[in-house]
Amino acid sequence: MNLDFTDDQKRLKQTVREFAEAEVAPGAAERDKNARFPSELIPKLVERKFLGILIPKEYGGAGLDTSSAAIVIEEIARTDGSLAMMVASHNALCAGHILRFGNADQRTRYLSRLASGEALGAWALTEPHAGSDASALETTARREGDQWVIHGQKMFITQGSVAGVYVILASTDPTQGVKGISAFVVEKGTPGLKPGPQTDRFGVRGCDNAPVFLENVRIPAENLIGRLNEGFNQAMVLLCGGRIMIGAMAVGLAQAALEAALSYSKERVQFGKPIAEQEAMKFMLADMATELEAARLLVYHAAWLKDQGRPYTKEASYAKLFASEMATRAANKAMQIHGGHGYLKDRPVERYLRDAKLCEIGEGTSEIQRLIIAKELLKAT
Repeated sequence: MNLDFTDDQKRLKQTVREFAEAEVAPGAAERDKNARFPSELIPKLVERKFLGILIPKEYGGAGLDTSSAAIVIEEIARTDGSLAMMVASHNALCAGHILRFGNADQRTRYLSRLASGEALGAWALTEPHAGSDASALETTARREGDQWVIHGQKMFITQGSVAGVYVILASTDPTQGVKGISAFVVEKGTPGLKPGPQTDRFGVRGCDNAPVFLENVRIPAENLIGRLNEGFNQAMVLLCGGRIMIGAMAVGLAQAALEAALSYSKERVQFGKPIAEQEAMKFMLADMATELEAARLLVYHAAWLKDQGRPYTKEASYAKLFASEMATRAANKAMQIHGGHGYLKDRPVERYLRDAKLCEIGEGTSEIQRLIIAKELLKAT
């Protein structure tokens, strides 16, 4: 196993870093403060094919492997966790679902639109009463002739109010629980599809997140993705890969926190010398750097396994669990090193802390990751 980046990946990392520092970083604090979606960045993301990092070149995407896609997410998150969340969900979940489980016609109809930025993608599983427990899904889809009629409500949907293409998970056989869930493509403007108001969030305030209401939404029968009642299994596959992207986002946020802490500790003078020379500060910095490197290795190992076509369920949960909790610890330590200044809005570390916390919750909470890991360990014995 070789986790060294190829020359192409090194160039990609440098390219994304330069883009993020020049185009993303300057407005990140303002977008966070005003909970403003970065619409001005969409053409720039399209120009660099960042809206199609996992979409094959034949559909206009970049056709990157998982490791290279993780590089993109990590580097964007280093400057703006909100934008990283948007790019990750658009690619790994919505586009990823259509790419992995859609038929040839669905891939042709939607992937080029998603890669070109003509449409942003949203992936809708979570509901008011169905989070970690997908069996509690209340949104239903019933067949009427050559149409499906979808009715229900989704919440916490990234790109919920700005998407042009939605992948909706709905119950097609409520008596079967998770074995009766199917996935559908629904386009913006379909009668009955109504995005709700933006959620007022603790972190990742610069991306779009809103409930989605489906009031007897009628779609063609061919908008069913894959086979009937296999939506839950599809979702679990997609979430497994998505966890690698969340891990990469967490690594990027932690990297930003460490860099801010290092810089401030060398600038801040107390008791006649920079606080970086204080043993307590050195210990915190050392812990941050060590855990960050461990998380990065877990993330890229899981990505490597996926790219090799090998099982990676347990490793993706390792990466997501450790990296997300590590990022929160790193941002918290960075704030502690900054002292009172870290608690102020004019320093970015408080934003890193708020953004990092979502990584412990989204795409499977830390508790769910521990259950998955334990299940995989017990299955192997």
